[in-house]
Amino acid sequence: HVRQAERRREDLLKQARGFTKPVVLLLHSLSENEVSLNCLSHSFGKNSSWIVFLEEETNVKLIALIKVLAKVDKNKEWFLGKPLFDEESTIIHHYAFAENPSIFKYPDFAASWALSIPLVVRLAKKVKEEPLKSDFTIDLKHEVALYIWDNGKGPHLTAVPELCTVPEDSPQASHCATTVSKKPPLCGEPVNKEDIFVAVKTCKKFHSERVPVIKKTWEKDALFLEYYSDHADPSIPTINLGVPNTERGHCGKTFAILQRFLSSAVPDTKWLLIVDDDTLISIPRLQVLLSCYDSSEPVSLGERYGYGLSQGGYSYITGGGGMVFSREAVVRLLKSGCKCYSNDAPDDMVLGMCLNALGLPVTHSPLFHQARPEDYARDFLAHQVPISFHKHWNIDPIAVFNKWLKNDFTASQDELKSGKTEL
Repeated sequence: HVRQAERRREDLLKQARGFTKPVVLLLHSLSENEVSLNCLSHSFGKNSSWIVFLEEETNVKLIALIKVLAKVDKNKEWFLGKPLFDEESTIIHHYAFAENPSIFKYPDFAASWALSIPLVVRLAKKVKEEPLKSDFTIDLKHEVALYIWDNGKGPHLTAVPELCTVPEDSPQASHCATTVSKKPPLCGEPVNKEDIFVAVKTCKKFHSERVPVIKKTWEKDALFLEYYSDHADPSIPTINLGVPNTERGHCGKTFAILQRFLSSAVPDTKWLLIVDDDTLISIPRLQVLLSCYDSSEPVSLGERYGYGLSQGGYSYITGGGGMVFSREAVVRLLKSGCKCYSNDAPDDMVLGMCLNALGLPVTHSPLFHQARPEDYARDFLAHQVPISFHKHWNIDPIAVFNKWLKNDFTASQDELKSGKTEL
């Protein structure tokens, strides 16, 4: 991620030769204080007109972007981006605008989004006087837009057609100031199946309902996979780890899985994937993604949520989308003495607390999804090659797997290599 971001900065500065260079900040290299709106307002409020936020995969045609921004009055409050909207109210947005969810627009971060300096200055004051109220950070792009809109007291997102998420080499990209790379990054050969151990959390009441879906969809792509339940059923088979089933969080079961992963009871693998029994996942796509990470480092990867971040809280990998840990991460977690405060504590959040206490990074990938495809904006999913979805509620999970996750990349390695993005 760092290399990708540094390459993005080099490209922007190269394009800026001959005219005023933009200031390009890499957020990972800034302290929490330096990245605050207050600091951005103080540092750039006098000499800049806009703050533009990019993702590391956002390609920018700098002159085109400058022309787009020049059309807008920089002395007024503007919030610019490519709008996304919900077609139905969704849990990941706390069912906001339930009567008409499509009315509220929020930015697709991959297309970039921009704030005029007058808006940045006002927001910096607002954040100081009125800190964020929400305990959970689930979908930052929606939460940012809600905070800026401020129940109608602030500006709506203004759509900018030149901020795009089409592939850079597509015919539709000719008018675009920003584009994205459609293919996932391939940083080398996809990791081998033998390097991934898959742990599925289940319980007796879902043996007949959810486990058959896994067996009909993605189980065949996993070389090493075990089902962990409160009941040993040899027909599946499931393994009873001696932890009773709980209605809520499954911390006791997850920590038993971590200990088993490091024991001689299972094959010695580099990566551990922990999923729920209603997680739909593409193992071949995960193999491609993991080529970008070093299993000898303490890697924790998945869809990152936050808890109490404005009050010094922590980030965590949300469990339903799939939690990926390198062996080194599991070793450090268990060596630290980190443990559950109860068997039914939320496992993903406890792990997040432990990783935060150890100073270990929680790495976000937007390709993992805690909810169903229906719960995400159609335009957001259109430029993704997703790795996972979660929940069987009101859907046909086999149909969802076949539509979104089945066309794996193992059959088209040549195609991938020809268009690969080296990190």
